[in-house]
Amino acid sequence: MSFVDTNILVYATARSAPFRERARASLARMAATEPLSVSRQILREYIAVMTRQQIWGKALTLAEATADTAAFGRRFSVLEDGPPVWDQLMELSRRYSFGGRQVHDANVVATMLAHGERRLLTFNEADFRRFTPLIEVVAP
Repeated sequence: MSFVDTNILVYATARSAPFRERARASLARMAATEPLSVSRQILREYIAVMTRQQIWGKALTLAEATADTAAFGRRFSVLEDGPPVWDQLMELSRRYSFGGRQVHDANVVATMLAHGERRLLTFNEADFRRFTPLIEVVAP
């Protein structure tokens, strides 16, 4: 099983987004060989990104964005946050240096580890490089 980052969902969904075809192709390729997962954090981030104006396209309405997340929930396994994720995040905070927005990336990794995930599909390889001893970062 592989975990899908927010940017993959955004690029695969938004018609005029950069890297749209790469995102869609990587999702299709990976889904053909293994189950894919997301977390509620990823779904919230998707809503946040898609409901604000982007240079490459107009914002979705909240209803449109939440409808997309409902579809993602049917397509992917949704990994829940909770005490095991928090424990993993605290362990990561003892082993790695991060702060600010990087806490969101660390929480993605904590979620993955708490659920036994080791592969992350993302366009943001640099954001997760520090965690490569623990996870494999897969770029589309």
